[in-house]
Amino acid sequence: MKMRNILLVLTLVAASALTGCAKKQDASERVLNIVSPAEIKGFDPAMADDLYSGREIAKIYESLLAYHWLKVPYELIPNLAEAMPEISKDGITYTFKIKKGVLFQDDAAFPNGKGREIEAADFVYSLKRLADAKTTANGWWVLDGKLVGLNEWRDKYAKQPTTNYDEEVAGLKALDKYTLQFKLAKPFPQFLYTLAMGFTSVVSKEVVAKYGPEFINHPVGTGPYILPKFDQGKRIVYTKNPTFREKFYPTDASPEYKDLLADAGKKLPLVDKLIVNVIVESQPGWLKFNKGEIDYYSIPKDNFATAVKDNKLSPELSGKGIELMISPMLDLTYTGFNYENKLFHNVKLRRAMSLAFDEKKSNELFYNNTSFYAQGAIPPGIAGQNKDFKNPYKGLDLVAAKKMLAEAGYPEGKGLPEIVYDIPDSTTSRQMGEYFQKQMEQIGIKIKISASPWPEFQAKLKKRDVQMFGAAWGADYPDAENFLQLFYGPNSSPGSNSTNYNDPAFNKQFEVATKMQDSPVRTGLYEKMNKTLAEDVVVIFNMHRQAYTVRHGWLKNYHNSDLNNDIYQYLNVDTAKKEELLKKF
Repeated sequence: MKMRNILLVLTLVAASALTGCAKKQDASERVLNIVSPAEIKGFDPAMADDLYSGREIAKIYESLLAYHWLKVPYELIPNLAEAMPEISKDGITYTFKIKKGVLFQDDAAFPNGKGREIEAADFVYSLKRLADAKTTANGWWVLDGKLVGLNEWRDKYAKQPTTNYDEEVAGLKALDKYTLQFKLAKPFPQFLYTLAMGFTSVVSKEVVAKYGPEFINHPVGTGPYILPKFDQGKRIVYTKNPTFREKFYPTDASPEYKDLLADAGKKLPLVDKLIVNVIVESQPGWLKFNKGEIDYYSIPKDNFATAVKDNKLSPELSGKGIELMISPMLDLTYTGFNYENKLFHNVKLRRAMSLAFDEKKSNELFYNNTSFYAQGAIPPGIAGQNKDFKNPYKGLDLVAAKKMLAEAGYPEGKGLPEIVYDIPDSTTSRQMGEYFQKQMEQIGIKIKISASPWPEFQAKLKKRDVQMFGAAWGADYPDAENFLQLFYGPNSSPGSNSTNYNDPAFNKQFEVATKMQDSPVRTGLYEKMNKTLAEDVVVIFNMHRQAYTVRHGWLKNYHNSDLNNDIYQYLNVDTAKKEELLKKF
């Protein structure tokens, strides 16, 4: 997650899409053929604020912590850390031991081209780089206000020509070669989650120094795969990192994943090569999947009715050994307002627009009636989502919408300027935009659609250069705070709060909640904040989606996950079964 997290990383709504040409794979070759439905902005962890970049980052870079691949609920485990940290009784000081013998990947930035061992100081450097204003990191929000002295260090050097990375920061120290210590500025129970995010991945100062601005296109991490070359093409090829440490497939699993233990104890990664097809439209991708050229894929909306009936896969697909996987997603889709535009300070206008939107028809058209209606920001399955709460400004009611629009000062839309609605440039996103446009026409509101390629769309949000926009947020970690922070004023663009909503009362509640440990009291506060956002119609809340994914029978160990961006090291290909099943295509 993450805009990741992310997503998640924050994932802005760009429907699953794939294009591109790839050579037919040799069934005997242990290769994963996967897809990215958006162009990759680059490989700088500090910038990986969307789901698609986050997934690519995780192939090469690693953080202190990760999520157990085979556990639900999600369980944090050590990754580059030797063990989970020692935490002081007051919840302020976190002390980690770093794994010994972990190497940065070989690169010309190091003496003789050989990657050196990582140290605690590398994490200090990486997180200071995330904080450095000159980096203009999209991920700064995860550390903002969290560590003693870090904000002050950032502010001190923000306008100076160079930043002194050697200056000590009290909240971020390497106590020795393998000991890393954090001191929080205030209690923050979600802190450990941030140490499993791509933003906090460890990078090498030698590599950053050598490549300068080109660092974003020249990734060198500690992870399971390396990228020999990145040229922003439609096909990205990764190969196994020959110096990857001793890391093994899990030997334990939750009951739901006991059937995924066939590779238990095997050294990771399990395949030799990853081929990522970067494609933006769904039909070419669906055709490639049906030819056996892609290992798993999200079913496009236009093919759903023929592929799935009563949540079962069609005989045509199942007869080829294809399997269907269904799982709720920790996500939120919404239509955002930019509050820097005073037009949207009018709550009755926002309520009118929400009441004019037919969410049931939207679910039918774009999600095949598989999504859950979002009453607020928090998705099902996370504490703070009250299943009994119903948003009073959701559900098509044109009479109420027209009345509310008149009360807003724009009877039948008169006097209201045309509103520009920004979306990513894909077929499905355009269809969604046109649907929204027609919905607003019903009450006299004129909408102009502006479509941009994914990187440009994100850049417009960061620059606050939008009026309204279509968006989605995928969880960075399994806590309601990660969704509520989308509307926290200090997180405004270029941070994760793309709406630039800034309400002092909500901000204060958010700050209180983030200091609290998990408890019924905190859950109650989350519910109250969620209700406030809904009644204020801070955005038009749309859907919480479900993932409908098909996978070929030769793909091993796959399951849907919202948080495991490092999924690919665990996946495997049964080459004998692939050769057998490909005869059916």
